[in-house]
Amino acid sequence: MSPETPEQHALRFPKLTDAQVSQLAASSARRQVKAREILFDLGSADHGVFIVLTGSIEIVGVSNGVESVLSVLGPGEFTGEVTQLSGRRSLVLCRACETSELLEIDRPNLRHVMQTDAVLGDVFLGAFLLRRVSLIANSVGDAVLIGSTHSNDTLRLRTFLGRNGHPYTYLDVDVDADVQAVLDQFSVLVTDTPVLICRGQLVLRNPSNAEAAACFGLNMGIDQAGVYDMIVIGAGPRFTELRRA
Repeated sequence: MSPETPEQHALRFPKLTDAQVSQLAASSARRQVKAREILFDLGSADHGVFIVLTGSIEIVGVSNGVESVLSVLGPGEFTGEVTQLSGRRSLVLCRACETSELLEIDRPNLRHVMQTDAVLGDVFLGAFLLRRVSLIANSVGDAVLIGSTHSNDTLRLRTFLGRNGHPYTYLDVDVDADVQAVLDQFSVLVTDTPVLICRGQLVLRNPSNAEAAACFGLNMGIDQAGVYDMIVIGAGPRFTELRRA
């Protein structure tokens, strides 16, 4: 993978607040780990999500026996990706960089938190899906759309983003079963999709075009104080006159 910028890291690895960490501590196990200790290995599937309290840990990719450090996580940051939470084998390994103190929250407890706390749910959901995008495309986009080719609203949002020239990454739940599994765990129903992740920070469930435009600032160049008339002549937008009233 190519080196990530601090901005990209912040989108994929948001820091939990002290209050959020304290809240999660009630349903987590506290662990002390030594430098170079492996928390979970490539191909493992029996671990939870780790939250760093002190020290640091690293996420490592392994290809043909060669390791590559993808990210280093510090206090307040957490592990987790679509594959791990769907119960499938991990695509990466995780190792302590130094002596560290961690919280480990298992899948059942994390699922309970996600279903009962909308704020934390959006933090984890956005991060997990952005990490999946990174593993697939080696980049973090301003917009990530998760939907289905059979969904009219998915087509609507894809058309809207395309017509506005706004780049986005698309994940299809009909193709990537892991994505659908994670959405199910977070109680995102079929009627909630498509899901749009805006600027890596805000998760919108089946948003309107107006909500998407507001999130990405697509109307920021319009003078909201002005009043306009629009006259369309002909059988379509072949000629449009826009004038101030």
